[in-house]
Amino acid sequence: MADRKTGTTEREVKMAAWAGFILPDMNGLAEGVAPEPLTPRSLDAMYYDTADLRLARWGVSLRFRTGDGSGWTVKLPEGDDGPALVRREVPFPGSAGAPPDAAADLVRAYARSAPLLQVARIRTRRHGVALKDEEGHLLAEVVSDEVTVLDGRRVAARFREVEVEVDGRAPSGLLHTVVQRLRAAGAGSPDPTPKVVRALGARATEPPEVVVPSLGADPTGGQVVRNAIASSVSRILVHDAGVRLGDDPEDVHQARVGTRRLRSDLRTFRPLLVEEWVEPLREELSWLADVLGGVRDADVLTERLRRQAAQLPEVDAASFAPVLHRLADEREVARARLLEVMASDRYVALLDRLVLAANNPMLAAASDKPADEVVPPLVARPWKALRQAVRALPPDPVDEALHAVRILSKRARYAAEAAVPAVGKPARLFAAAIAGVQGVLGDHNDASVAEEWLRQHAVGADVTQALALGELVGVQRSEAARCRQIWRGAWKKADRKQLRSWLP
Repeated sequence: MADRKTGTTEREVKMAAWAGFILPDMNGLAEGVAPEPLTPRSLDAMYYDTADLRLARWGVSLRFRTGDGSGWTVKLPEGDDGPALVRREVPFPGSAGAPPDAAADLVRAYARSAPLLQVARIRTRRHGVALKDEEGHLLAEVVSDEVTVLDGRRVAARFREVEVEVDGRAPSGLLHTVVQRLRAAGAGSPDPTPKVVRALGARATEPPEVVVPSLGADPTGGQVVRNAIASSVSRILVHDAGVRLGDDPEDVHQARVGTRRLRSDLRTFRPLLVEEWVEPLREELSWLADVLGGVRDADVLTERLRRQAAQLPEVDAASFAPVLHRLADEREVARARLLEVMASDRYVALLDRLVLAANNPMLAAASDKPADEVVPPLVARPWKALRQAVRALPPDPVDEALHAVRILSKRARYAAEAAVPAVGKPARLFAAAIAGVQGVLGDHNDASVAEEWLRQHAVGADVTQALALGELVGVQRSEAARCRQIWRGAWKKADRKQLRSWLP
């Protein structure tokens, strides 16, 4: 379902050091861990970014470095782990000069139509030790760096820092022990600031282009709209690189959620926005959601069928394997289409529009009113549409009708979640209850989609494959029947009057 893992995960702690700092002895850190001197290295790194440092402000870097054979590298933030900065390193072949197209594409969501320029040059004299176990496996590197920041031929700045980078096989507690020993030797407290950010200065520490704003005690409707838009746009941008790399289905899922949620929020808050601005943006989001959906739907179906096939008798599971290969081929076609879209000028233009929308949505006059006055009636609209649809259902509705209710429940849930910053706990509890309805009906829909796919691929199947396909069709029917039995119970929980007392 996912491609091979691309790049490596870097987990490191950075610490400032004074000019005369000397690395302490690293013996006796833990049983079976011994230091081994590293060959001193001279590293020369050129960093690329936009003129307004968009990459650095998002915590992303693009560099070309000599002295260690690394060449071109993109680093993508993956959060933190206590004092450690966790980043994904993705290498690219290529010589010095303009960044390789593949590397530029990986940071496209941040740079978009802005050119990538050399913004910093950093020379580092590095020495240190490798920490290895008794079998000679590398557990960590502890290095002392003398860093020189160049502006042309002029030295713009110099500083010292110590880095500890740990491998995934390092024993628990090793990083903490190393940091404590370095602190005792005079190193500063852990500081996650990358070298390039220190070199670039204050501009590189400014907030990224899209920041989800904090709302005060009495926000306006427009402030709630900005919060909702910025949240979804940020989600789309930060998962763009992962979608391109293609080795974690969650990236496609999150990008699709961001796209669909934003489209839904623009629909919910339409009365607070300029109509002529809203609809063209929603249309473009629909275009993007469709191509993301092709990959995401294949991922969901693959995970479902693979899990269910594993429960079949061994001979039937083996005969089903070629069918899974067929589904993998379908996913690759959908992924190729998605990457084609993401390489287009139309996609880059959409990202530019989304960043502008997050920072400066075209608000209507009604958006100046207090959120507690204008937001609840807007959330009530999709809720009432959902409620009416449920009440209109016959005792045994067809699949298409349940699918329509699922779509309406998702809209109502998104609307309630968008209201949480203004309404608080009542909106959050209401959204969670509606999510229960959406979840059950989503499982029902997944079963229906899987059954249809299995039936289509049963045509021309041999006897053994047809048997496995038939068994799995039975599994889908059983799951769909279970969902039909329980979804009204989830609905009753969502339809409780106390949950929606804040709605008009």
